[in-house]
Amino acid sequence: MSTLPERVQHSLKQRERANEVVVRIIQLTIVVMFSTLYSLAAKTGQTTDFQPVPYVLAAYIVLSLVGLLWSMKAELPSWSVYCSILFDFLLLYSLMVSFHFQYEQPASFILKAPTLLYVFIFIALRALRLEWKYVAAAGITGAIGWGLVVMYVTMTEPENTMITRSYVQYLTSNSILIGAEIDKIISILAVTGILTLVVNGSSNLLVTAVTEQAAAKDFSRFFDKRIAQDIRSSQKVLEAGGGKRRHTAVINIDIRGFSVMAANREPSEVMQLLSAYQGRVVPILQEHGAIIDKFMGDGIMATIGIDDDEISFSRKSIEAAEAVLLDSQKWAEEEPLLANAGVLNIGIGVACGTVAFGAVGQGDRLEMTVIGSPVNTSAKLEKHNKVLNSNCIISRKTWDNAIKEGFTPRLQTEFLETMIDGIEGAKDIVVLKT
Repeated sequence: MSTLPERVQHSLKQRERANEVVVRIIQLTIVVMFSTLYSLAAKTGQTTDFQPVPYVLAAYIVLSLVGLLWSMKAELPSWSVYCSILFDFLLLYSLMVSFHFQYEQPASFILKAPTLLYVFIFIALRALRLEWKYVAAAGITGAIGWGLVVMYVTMTEPENTMITRSYVQYLTSNSILIGAEIDKIISILAVTGILTLVVNGSSNLLVTAVTEQAAAKDFSRFFDKRIAQDIRSSQKVLEAGGGKRRHTAVINIDIRGFSVMAANREPSEVMQLLSAYQGRVVPILQEHGAIIDKFMGDGIMATIGIDDDEISFSRKSIEAAEAVLLDSQKWAEEEPLLANAGVLNIGIGVACGTVAFGAVGQGDRLEMTVIGSPVNTSAKLEKHNKVLNSNCIISRKTWDNAIKEGFTPRLQTEFLETMIDGIEGAKDIVVLKT
């Protein structure tokens, strides 16, 4: 346990606490049931005789309630669990020993009580904690306790031990068959041994599962939630070379002059600026259905429609670009880090088309990405903002598709036909103006 990461230890301890609460509830249920049965059972002994059972039951109810409340408030120390195991069997065997007083029968009457079956319940109860040491402790305590009960029965009346070798006489009277009692002890130990092995294996499996779950949760932060979910639920092992064709819109966003500004600042300050900037932009993109493909320094690449060809990806991509532009006008007032750094000028490029979506890489280092003309076009449109001194350029194809999908502009627009570096021939574009 001590070798596991702290977050994994915390997760396991939370599970153990929850299971301990369940154990305490079951204990309380059992003792209440015992109390009910005892109160309803016929009392054939002398009413003036001292009856210890009610006191034992009352004490155990109090201890069970204390244990339940304690387990709900904090993690129980190991010694309290061992004490609880001892009280379990003390209660059980005290009840069984009281039977021959209550029904005015020889002590051997105890050995006939089916109440012994509760031993297995108390042992199984400890398996809920998924710690083999508690199962072993319960089984050993139960076996030793039954051995002591047998000794009590055979030594109560030394002149008449009632020991027999006849199985028939044993079944039809209060006689004692030592072999049968040894069989019971062996059965208790055998069940304990099997449960100990099962619990130990289950515990190791739980540790592995929780560790992998924590690792998967951490690693999934490197992917968009929807992509991470697709990877987790995939029936096939993720490997490079597999791809799907998708119709999507690609958005590239970048901060103007960030590299020059970052060169003159402390690394921690640069990261804080990036975090503040991404903290404003990423939620807006995600609200419009965008999946973050990658962070490239101060650049953000996102796609809309990669996980669903049926959505209006062109309209949503332009709406997302408008929302980011409008939000950037609030940074000076709402984001002191960005305002003080003068990081207010961003560039956005939006293009749509058909892309290949899948995993690239080799061996143990893979990356989910999109490849295709819209990716290159979007990136080049974003860079062309420097030439036009603009903030957002959208391909005319994306704009026309968005209009067909019901898009209503919120910002002023300018339609241009221009040469763009890296794109052959003149390109029809739409420039959004804030």
